[in-house]
Amino acid sequence: MNARSYACDVLYRVIYEGGYASLLMRKMPDSFSAEDRSLITEIVYGTLRNLSLLEYQWKDLAHGRVRRNTAVLLNLSVYQLQYMDRIPSYAVINEAAEAAAKRDRGFVNAVLRNVAKRGKIVPEGDWPKRESILYSHPEFLLRMWEKQYGKDIAEQIAVYDQTRPKVYGRINTLKTDNDIRSLPEVTMLEGDCFTYEGNLVNTPWLKDGTILIQSRTSQHVIRSLDVKPGIKVLDVCAAPGTKTQQIACAMQNQGSIKAGDVYEERVGLISQLMERTGVSIVEASVRDAAEVHEEDIGKYDRVLADVPCSGLGDLSHKPEIRFHVTPQMLDEIVALQDTILKESAHCLKPGGILVYSTCTLNRKENEGQVRKFLAAEPDYELLEERTLFPFEEDSDGFYFAKIIRKA
Repeated sequence: MNARSYACDVLYRVIYEGGYASLLMRKMPDSFSAEDRSLITEIVYGTLRNLSLLEYQWKDLAHGRVRRNTAVLLNLSVYQLQYMDRIPSYAVINEAAEAAAKRDRGFVNAVLRNVAKRGKIVPEGDWPKRESILYSHPEFLLRMWEKQYGKDIAEQIAVYDQTRPKVYGRINTLKTDNDIRSLPEVTMLEGDCFTYEGNLVNTPWLKDGTILIQSRTSQHVIRSLDVKPGIKVLDVCAAPGTKTQQIACAMQNQGSIKAGDVYEERVGLISQLMERTGVSIVEASVRDAAEVHEEDIGKYDRVLADVPCSGLGDLSHKPEIRFHVTPQMLDEIVALQDTILKESAHCLKPGGILVYSTCTLNRKENEGQVRKFLAAEPDYELLEERTLFPFEEDSDGFYFAKIIRKA
């Protein structure tokens, strides 16, 4: 299987079978060269981020229904034609025709030649129909953001979602604090957050646990938890453990952290990360955050409830979410979040602090949940809340609320 065929297969499974690109890409055969891997990654994520606009480029030329495999091939080929200048148009068209099913080869060749000849076309129409195609977002999502945040912010979110996400690192202060900071390739931001002029994934620092890859806004969430050495912390939805590790660093590996996840395999990821990064104060165990845990009630100084969410703040990293999400799905996840928040809050000591957080941009999952909780629980008070829009700091969208249990 060559690079184009693998990209086609991944895209088909994501678009038509509900798959997730990040998981499928991890299964990429070792036989692919670094150049092939880079090409596949760019084609897959670029096509997904621009899917509606890419289809718009050829749909009027098809004059009827197109088989799914052929549609995938046309979309990724149009992406190459219009976004990857380093590949000659004739090469893209010829390779696509060869890759097409025998009965569709002439059709694919003709459509792509016409697309290349007329160039990129821009959709017309009123908000949000035009923007839905232009930025490849479902109309209902743009309307929801407009209602919750205003039209300008809604469009800024959609525009940002079309960009390649920036990679951020965090220094593991349990292993080093100075060496990396002084390197010319490193630009330090707030706290231990940094950017790097290169590929962090390929550095020995990641492999030996000297640094972790973590979004800039995610790091803000943990700073708001205000942990100190020696305290007792509960992280109820902890896997894969990146935020847990940041908490341990802030505690200088002194005190105790109970980290849970509902799946045993994911709990294993937490334990592996703690071992690699030199953390000794974390007890990782299988734990359903939506259930009552009598042994935890009133026991913790800090609780992190980074709850499952719709992921609408992370559409740059995970563009396929926008094609899988439905209004019904958004409503269904709210009930789970509500239960987790209530049960997590009851684990606080008087005077303890809980941070409720999501990587989504949806007031129903964010402010709405917190308002509902506070109305029903008079012993708790909101200290701070913040929505972190992705375009503000060039990172994922996040929300967090800092809540104290009154003494």
